[in-house]
Amino acid sequence: MDNLTHSLVGALIGQAGFKKKTGLAMPALIIGANLPDVDAACFLWLDGVEHLGFRRGITHGPPAWLLLPLVLAGLLYGFDRWQAKRGTRPAARLPVSFTWLYLLGFIGCLTHPALDWLNVYGIRLLEPFSSRWFYGDTLFIIDVWLWALMGFATWFSLRREKRGGEWRRPARIALSVALAYIGVNAAITHSFKRMTPMNASGPTIASPLPFAFWQREMITPLENGQYQIIPNFAGPTEQRVHPDVLGDPALAYFCDLDRIAKLNSQTRAFLFWSRSPFLERAPNGSILLRDARFYDPRARDRFTVTLPDMQCEELPAR
Repeated sequence: MDNLTHSLVGALIGQAGFKKKTGLAMPALIIGANLPDVDAACFLWLDGVEHLGFRRGITHGPPAWLLLPLVLAGLLYGFDRWQAKRGTRPAARLPVSFTWLYLLGFIGCLTHPALDWLNVYGIRLLEPFSSRWFYGDTLFIIDVWLWALMGFATWFSLRREKRGGEWRRPARIALSVALAYIGVNAAITHSFKRMTPMNASGPTIASPLPFAFWQREMITPLENGQYQIIPNFAGPTEQRVHPDVLGDPALAYFCDLDRIAKLNSQTRAFLFWSRSPFLERAPNGSILLRDARFYDPRARDRFTVTLPDMQCEELPAR
């Protein structure tokens, strides 16, 4: 999920009452909820799409859940002591407990992979013990309805607190409603995935949409290396005679993806990350490696690899 969603979850947990456990509780929760995304620093040394094979991995796995909050708690505890020595520590700040800073950072950190698992991008929850990708297919990566719910609840809770009213209840209600909303979306996705067409070569991906949460983009793998896509599928009563089809079956027949993965670091990272890879030929004749989940003909660079000149050979009969 996006970092605003992660931050709002951390803030709401604090407003639910946890921020009274220790001084600097809110920074521990909010920073902790974003901490696994330190892997974004990989953009400094990785080129092209190599980041796809690195992100949502080692910093999102079990060892990181334990170690990252420890580092965060140490930094916040040290910051509090540094302010105290300089005489700049706010008088209204609660006493700082290292144990509570760690526990709150740990709680915030756990919410991060839980939310990241909910979309179609995927997350390697067991890294470094396993590099398997997990997909929840429940929410779009930026959910405006969660923004509205949690943003309003955070503002309302802070406003009530400032005026001396009951401020924990709005945050707790918002967290409960958010969990119910996620549950409803999970049920919608499950019902749509059961509608896999007869010509499918594998399970259909029911990708959530950014605004119409009750609809899904249906991505179905076919036998010939293609993907059938229904962009705004509203349910079984919807009739669409000509769904979009992505991929070139001739390229899929002659170009082995396992061989393509060995070409260079770009193709290796892309195919390690890709869930629905397909090949298409560009107008200039080059071969493009793409993913049906993030197909956008206007934005070829972000989730596209242009293959180097290569001689594709006919695949052996299976």
